[in-house]
Amino acid sequence: MNQRSRPKKTTVRDVAEAAGVSVATVSRVLNDSAQVAPDKKSRVLDAIDTLRFTPSAAARAVNTGRSRIVGALIPTLEHAIFARFLNVLEERLNQHELSLVVATTRGDPDIEVARARALANLGIEGLFVSGVTHDTAFFELVQRRDIPVLATSYFDPSNALPTVGYDNAKAARMAMDHLIELGHKDIIILHGPVANNDRTAERLKGAKSGSDISVCTFESPLDFTAVGSVLENALAVCPNATAALCFSDVLAQGALLHMPSLGLAAPSDLSVIGIDDLPGSASVPPGLTTVHLPVGQMGEHAADQLAGWVEGRGPAKPFEVKPRLIVRGSTAAPRKK
Repeated sequence: MNQRSRPKKTTVRDVAEAAGVSVATVSRVLNDSAQVAPDKKSRVLDAIDTLRFTPSAAARAVNTGRSRIVGALIPTLEHAIFARFLNVLEERLNQHELSLVVATTRGDPDIEVARARALANLGIEGLFVSGVTHDTAFFELVQRRDIPVLATSYFDPSNALPTVGYDNAKAARMAMDHLIELGHKDIIILHGPVANNDRTAERLKGAKSGSDISVCTFESPLDFTAVGSVLENALAVCPNATAALCFSDVLAQGALLHMPSLGLAAPSDLSVIGIDDLPGSASVPPGLTTVHLPVGQMGEHAADQLAGWVEGRGPAKPFEVKPRLIVRGSTAAPRKK
């Protein structure tokens, strides 16, 4: 059987011949060297356009010792908050002429190590991770490969990893204080998986600290549908609850959507507050009260810090982005019984 022949790929040598210069001159133009005369540079660029030449990233890495690629390990791509963060991160990295490669870990330490090894084999120059808790094998890998690592979605200036993010305990405390100020004394906490998730653990600490109130905690998958049965069980266990603090807007939106099937309305029967401020949270009736996490600002600062690090301007520095409370219609004072 005859195989379809592939068109011949244009090479640096083809560009050099078309421009009437040496291969070394083409290489200097591709690497933006100042040592090329303007007329030669113009001829090379015209030849590149005419021949539709695409430089090989691998070849450039060999020539320069730079891949200009950084990696990001995140738990999942299924939730909007990660998508928003990655969108800003990639746009900002592009301004630094760095490319981003993303891999998901499902919150599994073994998968994270495997994904980190695969990214290291691609020649990444730096790496973003979520949180500061990681397997020993992960730290051994990045230290052995000498890969700068910056932790996001977490702020702890004393940690060995530079952190760019928010104080998760403060964010949860902000939500809890809002409910307490409204007069709620029996509160349900709905949170995602705690295993291998230091962000959730910190939110639990913050929400439970210094409160003379009744708190019941329930773990739920981060899924609109699954949270419905968890909420139903939580209200059966804690029938006096007048408010639900959800550690993500995904859980909070799921709770609001499921409440009518339980004969409940927000906020008259149950106040609901989230943490994230996802784009759709304002539109879910009656409008979700939430703690806004400035993931866009986090992405910009994280990109700037890691870019400076890989460009040799020194290690990244911790930076805290500040959450803020967004009050909408889903919270109110508890109804008098």
